[in-house]
Amino acid sequence: MATIINEEKIARINELARKSKTAEGLTKEELEEQAHLRWEYINAVKANLRSTLENIDIKEKDGSITHVKDIPAKRRKKED
Repeated sequence: MATIINEEKIARINELARKSKTAEGLTKEELEEQAHLRWEYINAVKANLRSTLENIDIKEKDGSITHVKDIPAKRRKKED
């Protein structure tokens, strides 16, 4: 299940980042919240990227179209 990052969460991430740079710093609870929100954000970005990449079509030299998600994982690794 993909985590949805809404504007409120992004605003909170930014708020905690700004507060961490002040002399006051973050409390232990805020550090834990910041770590969790960053983890959620990173996972959402990864899921979005994976979804985007899986929807790419490649036009082969012979004119045929290959869907990236249909390429076996072994072949994708070998071609890297």
